[in-house]
Amino acid sequence: MFLQFQNHIQTKLPFLKGTRLLLAVSGGIDSMVLVQLCHQLQLDFAVAHCNFQLRNEESEADENFVKTACEKLQIPVFVQKFDTKQFAEQQKLSIQVVARNLRYDWFYSLLALHKYDYILTAHHLDDSLETFLINFTRGTGLDGLTGIPEQNDKIVRPLLPFSRTKIETFAKDNSISWREDSSNASDKYLRNKLRHDIIPLLKELNPSLLTSFENTVSNLKQSQSLANDASKNIYQKVVSEDENHTVIDLGKLMKFENHKAYLFYWLQPFGFMDWTAIYDLIQAQSGKQVFSATHILLKNRDSFLLFPKQQPINDEVFWIQNGQKDVKFPLKMSFCNVDDISHTATNTIFVDEDKLQFPLEIRKWQEGDYFYPFGMDGKKKLSKFFKDEKFSLLDKSNAWLLCSDNQIVWIIGKRQDNRFKTEKNTTRILKIHYQE
Repeated sequence: MFLQFQNHIQTKLPFLKGTRLLLAVSGGIDSMVLVQLCHQLQLDFAVAHCNFQLRNEESEADENFVKTACEKLQIPVFVQKFDTKQFAEQQKLSIQVVARNLRYDWFYSLLALHKYDYILTAHHLDDSLETFLINFTRGTGLDGLTGIPEQNDKIVRPLLPFSRTKIETFAKDNSISWREDSSNASDKYLRNKLRHDIIPLLKELNPSLLTSFENTVSNLKQSQSLANDASKNIYQKVVSEDENHTVIDLGKLMKFENHKAYLFYWLQPFGFMDWTAIYDLIQAQSGKQVFSATHILLKNRDSFLLFPKQQPINDEVFWIQNGQKDVKFPLKMSFCNVDDISHTATNTIFVDEDKLQFPLEIRKWQEGDYFYPFGMDGKKKLSKFFKDEKFSLLDKSNAWLLCSDNQIVWIIGKRQDNRFKTEKNTTRILKIHYQE
């Protein structure tokens, strides 16, 4: 197995040579074999061991075992204890999810602190098959049927081509010691039930199950590559992006028979999971929304708007003092006196400075706000203005007002108020420019 491992590193993962590696080691047979293989290959690595304190004396014995093994091989070792149960109760998540989050957060912190390049885990071919079956039973797309990826960001899994049987044989042939996790014997978890009951039966039906699985995954990855190419091609035709949000043109999208699949590919990375709600949103009335943990998908007439959730800042006010020339936050603006009106545009207005009462304020709009639109007689509610201008919910939430004594001077970048315009007898003209 060592020669196969060496060849695999040289041909598939050559970037691991000459880099600093961090091995995730539990003390089980898989991770201890990974330690031995990396040691024989003379890779530059340290070991990281998590003590989740879930099995009392067993957890402490695992920690001591890993420390002792690393001392014998003169390998640096990092150990971190976690009160996993307490974290799970506080976050109202399962032990498995919390343990995984704690583990990888700590690994990445070690990478940053000690300048390691990659995290190596001991996942192998049987693990990948189990993951495939778990995803299959729960329902998934192509991504969930391609097994465990060999590399994901800084995480690399160099044992993926090797079966559990091959790893066990190598351990016994090389007198490698390891710790048995008693929880692996329980069928409480789905993965263990598959490992103990389902996969042995499948191997009995097909002795070449792992080979068949590898071939299937290879074919699925090629199909996935084709799907990704198609998704990128249609994305360029249907989707546009600006600084604050992404627009999906539903009229163009619906011309494609597989429009639901494209939405899945584009929106899944943003944490969306309720696909029925998203597909129903296509026919929903304008203004309906679907939420993920981080983003909002908004139906806006004939399009979807995708934008990140933001902390509400409707109550925040930003002040501009008399004589101040520049504003940098929450948006960039400049103020200067001029002798005449040279040019007007949506991002530039000219006002009679004597009509202003400082300090000016920049704020979000509020229900009941009104203004006197430039060039028109009478006042108008902002809600009516937004409706007439066909503002989406996103446009309204992004709108800022420049106000003087709580009177609107300018819907910034959109419309000036008539009350502050320059007159024939204006003596001080203030030019206000908004940098989009």
